[in-house]
Amino acid sequence: MEYRTLAEEILSGVGGRENVKSVVHCATRLRFKLKDISKADAETLKRNPGVIMVVESGGQFQVVIGNHVGDVYNALNVNGESVDSSDSSEGAKEGVFARLIDVISSIFTPFIGIMAASGILKGFLALAMACHWTTAESGTYKVLFAASDAMFYFFPLIIGYTAGKKFGGNPFITMMIGGAMMHPLMISAFDASLQPDAPVQYFLGIPLVFINYASSVIPVILAAWASSWLERRVMKILPGALRNFIAPLICLIVVVPLTFLLIGPAATWASQQLAHGYLAIYNVSPVIAGAFVGAFWQVCVIFGLHWGLIPLMINNFSMLGHDTMLPLLLPAVMGQVGATLGIMLRTKDARTKALAGSAVSAGIFGITEPAVYGITLPNRRAFIFGCIGGALGSAILGYFHTTAYSFGFANIFTFTQVIPPSGFNETVTAAIVGTLVAFVFAAVTTYLFGKLNPQPVVTTPEASEAAPVSEVRGKTAISSPLSGELVLLAEVNDPTFASGLLGKGVAVRPNVGQVVAPADGIIASLFRTHHAIGMECENGAEILIHVGIDTVKLNGQFFTPHVKVDDVVKQGDLLLEFDMQGILAAGYDLTTPVIVTNSDDYLDVIPAASGHDVTQNASLLTLLR
Repeated sequence: MEYRTLAEEILSGVGGRENVKSVVHCATRLRFKLKDISKADAETLKRNPGVIMVVESGGQFQVVIGNHVGDVYNALNVNGESVDSSDSSEGAKEGVFARLIDVISSIFTPFIGIMAASGILKGFLALAMACHWTTAESGTYKVLFAASDAMFYFFPLIIGYTAGKKFGGNPFITMMIGGAMMHPLMISAFDASLQPDAPVQYFLGIPLVFINYASSVIPVILAAWASSWLERRVMKILPGALRNFIAPLICLIVVVPLTFLLIGPAATWASQQLAHGYLAIYNVSPVIAGAFVGAFWQVCVIFGLHWGLIPLMINNFSMLGHDTMLPLLLPAVMGQVGATLGIMLRTKDARTKALAGSAVSAGIFGITEPAVYGITLPNRRAFIFGCIGGALGSAILGYFHTTAYSFGFANIFTFTQVIPPSGFNETVTAAIVGTLVAFVFAAVTTYLFGKLNPQPVVTTPEASEAAPVSEVRGKTAISSPLSGELVLLAEVNDPTFASGLLGKGVAVRPNVGQVVAPADGIIASLFRTHHAIGMECENGAEILIHVGIDTVKLNGQFFTPHVKVDDVVKQGDLLLEFDMQGILAAGYDLTTPVIVTNSDDYLDVIPAASGHDVTQNASLLTLLR
């Protein structure tokens, strides 16, 4: 239910469901294509506690959610009719580059996670081979290799589906076109064509060139576009009773031969030229190429432009069997992770320290958006030091020509993916050394020279008296909505609250099943499951009271609200009652975070000392301006 609420708020922020042409998601962000970008309210979305950042780039309106983006995406598509629909009729209004980025991201994001998992599994198999734990002849190796290689081998089938969906055609038609490219009859014809004096075969008198399309990318994308284009025009002229089977029949009869005669050979030639062109640029100076990629990769990620390079890497694997660009991303990623660690070690602000700690953990596994948007980018020097560290580390990898032999996210598992079939060598050592250089350089320089956003280090009301008078313009008191034991927010058994992403505050482990108003104000939100209430206080504070952890799953059971949205309340008014025994018996933690969701409007939010009991209407939080 919480994801549905957030989904509704995001839809409202992008101008409503009717303003959405299509939406896909990657590892951390929702990527909207909007009919009218001016209807979107980026600033309101940025203030939403469930949104990390909003980015407008590549023709997309990107809402950065974090690791639970898949749940929010699913909520978008179950909350009423689906919003995931493509409309290519308005594409001509956009720039060519923006349209290209949108097409690439829409085609590859649906399976980027399983593609990365397959690459990691390939890396582990390479490690097992290098350490002589298994052999290529063993049954174990063959089963796991099939699992790791299936995604890449059957690219024409998988991309056929997602490309058809993106281009507005029937994705099953385009998937069948990909299947025809992979059919055993065509593979055997290709193998036969390699034999000396192999006879030329013809299609209606036109000579055929057989190509092995396994693992190919570009041919099936172009074939899917051609099929979708033809299907739309055929559907307009066919009677309704015939469309369901005549349209697919025409597409298969026309596009499959066209693919083998023209689209496939031309696209394969273009793919080869693209791969050799990249190699030519890389070989001019691998060190400069490495430094450039290491320095600017995260800049590309911020604006979503990195999607333009994903097909290039995949194409390199398809055409060459390896890729030298993917390893260069590892120092770029770990540079930002190192900078985030430097912030975590330097800061004394509990919220920043908790957020940085979780961002470091995510960054090690290749998810850098929490680190970049939440930590390094707001502290600009940290981001710059991370980029410089990435440039230094990637230059080392470039110098030693470190190469990846399977695709995946740049993360700690990438070390296994750069092991050559022949075993460990200096390229693997260079990957380790270069990554460590990037990580250590960024961490040390950020710790020593990083300039943090000013945040007074105050943890108790008594300590706040030591804050410079010139910094504190005023104080606002928030009373406790519950009676019970105070608990530091960082100790709450929920990473979203503990990290401070939703705002600063404190938690109460209640001993009475009542919630009262912590200040005068209005009820801004009341969750459908009645487990959480949002208030806009007259003193300017925006308060979220979330009774228990994961209690949304109770679907309203044990909760009795006494207010509704837009009610005006006074401090101490009863807002909510809940059955403590029933909730505890159901196996839920009753620890209740009390969050100031607009914490950024304040110099600091100071909780009462933890480990002590507090009663309703007693002082709970002090807000400094």
